[in-house]
Amino acid sequence: MNSVLRSTLWLGFFGAVLAAWWLLYAMAMQMDLDLLGRPGAMAERMRWMDPGMDMDMPIARFGPLFAMWAVMMAAMMLPSLVPTLRAYEDLIASANGSRGGWLGVLSGYGLIWLIFAAVITVLQLLLLHGGVIDMLGIARSRWLAAALLASVGLYQFSRAKQVCHGVCHAPMMYFLGHWRAGFAGGLRMGAWLGAFCAGCCWGFMLLGFAGGVMNLAWMGLATLFMVLEKLPQIGGHVIKPMGLALILGAFVVAGWPFLTGG
Repeated sequence: MNSVLRSTLWLGFFGAVLAAWWLLYAMAMQMDLDLLGRPGAMAERMRWMDPGMDMDMPIARFGPLFAMWAVMMAAMMLPSLVPTLRAYEDLIASANGSRGGWLGVLSGYGLIWLIFAAVITVLQLLLLHGGVIDMLGIARSRWLAAALLASVGLYQFSRAKQVCHGVCHAPMMYFLGHWRAGFAGGLRMGAWLGAFCAGCCWGFMLLGFAGGVMNLAWMGLATLFMVLEKLPQIGGHVIKPMGLALILGAFVVAGWPFLTGG
């Protein structure tokens, strides 16, 4: 019975991830975007609409935009939770962990990223109505895009990143130091782990404004990197190289002559 429940929960988990990615693909196609977030003819017209005059556009309203970000958080962040859920599962056999606690961890983690989705939705609307980004969530200035890349790259070297990554990278140590049993305990631990994860990964969400928040290629690469960051064997070795890559990317986007040949 336990093995059936375990298999059912994991199948449901991965089914939710696949469903989220399918929904993102359907949204991109509906908006006339390719996998790189590049607009077709319809999306190009929509891109330059005035949000003050076109509030009926879903992308300019909180509800539809929040739904998009919530799906995006599920698609990008749930895969990075797999090592944490596996660590908790080990404690089901060796301690007083339970399937209810497993669901609690998942729920607490998801709750934090839903809150993050609401915050970044408000931020996108502010940037949109302030003329900083266009209707597709793309920065209108290459200098803003470069600043985002540089800021996230520099954050990879910060103490805050190191602390947050230390918790995300070793969830078993967090569980052993902050153990709470049952669904409520799992919910509390999952929420704290989600908060540390948000502190570790927030910058990669903001990078969507550099190249378009519906750029599926960017989302896929960011998801892959955030999963790699959490793997025990290699997670600590990829943070600073990614920071350097983002900083170099900022120089390229800004058009510095010694990098672009200009």
